[in-house]
Amino acid sequence: MSDQTEQTTGGALGRLAGKAKAAAGATLGNDDLAREGRLQEAQSEAEVEAEREREQARQAEAEAQAEARRAELETEREQLKGEIAAEEREAAIERDRERAEAAAEQSAAREKAAAEAERAGAERAAGTAGRDAAQLEAQARRADARAAAVDPEEGR
Repeated sequence: MSDQTEQTTGGALGRLAGKAKAAAGATLGNDDLAREGRLQEAQSEAEVEAEREREQARQAEAEAQAEARRAELETEREQLKGEIAAEEREAAIERDRERAEAAAEQSAAREKAAAEAERAGAERAAGTAGRDAAQLEAQARRADARAAAVDPEEGR
């Protein structure tokens, strides 16, 4: 066995170099070279596997970040829907309030017009009653005058 450690090439090239060393060591009967080749091949495979796992971890991290962003966007979308619904409810309440105010104003205007019409009717009736009273008063004076003319002594 050799106590000397050697820097080996990793990855696919290291794997090929390891296979070549292992084959050369087996062919030459050099157990140390064959063992070194097998170790280099195993190390290269481990490095390839480690790189594959790092890539899978990066992909998993990217997917997790994308999912987190989707969740954030969904939450934001739901909040916006809630805000829009609240604004729509407020607008509907405002429209209902404006309609109620308009209806109240129309009702008040109708009531005022009815009161004015009633007042005008009462004034006309009072005017008519006053004229009627004046006419009756005049008729009564004429009747008194005729009565006095018929019986001049009775009025004294």
